[in-house]
Amino acid sequence: MSLVRAKKHLGQHFLTDKNIASKIVDSLRPADKYTQVLEVGPGMGILSDFLLQKTEYQTSLVDIDNESYIFLKKKYPQLKERLINADFLEMDFSSVFTGPFAIIGNFPYNISSQILFKVLDSRHQVPEVVGMFQKEVAERCASKPGSKEYGILSVFLQAYYKVEYLFTVKAGVFYPPPKVLSAVIRLTRNEVPTLNCDEKLFWQVVKAGFNQRRKTLRNALSSLINKEAMATDATLDLRAERLSVADFVELTNRITANR
Repeated sequence: MSLVRAKKHLGQHFLTDKNIASKIVDSLRPADKYTQVLEVGPGMGILSDFLLQKTEYQTSLVDIDNESYIFLKKKYPQLKERLINADFLEMDFSSVFTGPFAIIGNFPYNISSQILFKVLDSRHQVPEVVGMFQKEVAERCASKPGSKEYGILSVFLQAYYKVEYLFTVKAGVFYPPPKVLSAVIRLTRNEVPTLNCDEKLFWQVVKAGFNQRRKTLRNALSSLINKEAMATDATLDLRAERLSVADFVELTNRITANR
């Protein structure tokens, strides 16, 4: 079989180190949480080789790249309908998976945030994610309040998942090598089915707070709050980066109560 060409417009950087591939796959911890796994952007199948050796779950692959799809169809004829030629971001998971499933992949760096928001949209069906991201994005996902990396993605992910930064990956183990370091993180769904607040307003508060992160929340959230009723609310004198998920939930409830 001829090799698949890495395509810049798809953000493809194929992992070549089998030891790292094995380590990524072994970072999945299915236990009793799921029996299905979806690999995103398998390329030439370096992760897939290890995934398909696992008998404790059933693996499906999705790749938007037609060349990869044809390559993988020849390499894994046994997959049949579990090899999907589609855009992960446009997938209707309910038509493919009847129960919970994990997501794994060496994710294209140019759509990494979109992938994570897709996961958040399907959080009730996705108990675990293990993925390779640009190191900067991985750090942002796992960062804590008070750090410069902490932001919208940090809060949203940590509201619904335990986020673990697992290990850093150097550029030399990819072809072509990216110009940045990479890192693998694991997201494990927490025990919170829904937040104890108006979730739609929570998302608005977090986005507004960080979209003007240099301003205090009193100024950044001016269109969302009752200024008179919340004139003495000390939290509003802080910047968004100082607040934990729990702080944002409590603030959302106070905003709701004072409207």
